[in-house]
Amino acid sequence: MRPPARVWRAARGFWAFWYDFVIGDDWRVAAGVVAGLLVTYGVSQTSVPAWWIAPLGVIAFLGISLWHATRPARREVARRRSEAAGRP
Repeated sequence: MRPPARVWRAARGFWAFWYDFVIGDDWRVAAGVVAGLLVTYGVSQTSVPAWWIAPLGVIAFLGISLWHATRPARREVARRRSEAAGRP
């Protein structure tokens, strides 16, 4: 017995919302958050303080995300500069 189509649409919408909310535009940030949480948990099980891992992870993955987001613009600038300099 299959659930009604309305239930499937609601389930698909629910999944799409959470996928977009968690993954968003850059899956690398979501993967970094999971990795950061796992590393923080692992370090917290030792005698080393783990408070510094989350801020360091935020800074690192923000930088990586911005680097990936601006890469096409940087390539375009480099292409224009090489054209202006007469290089192919």
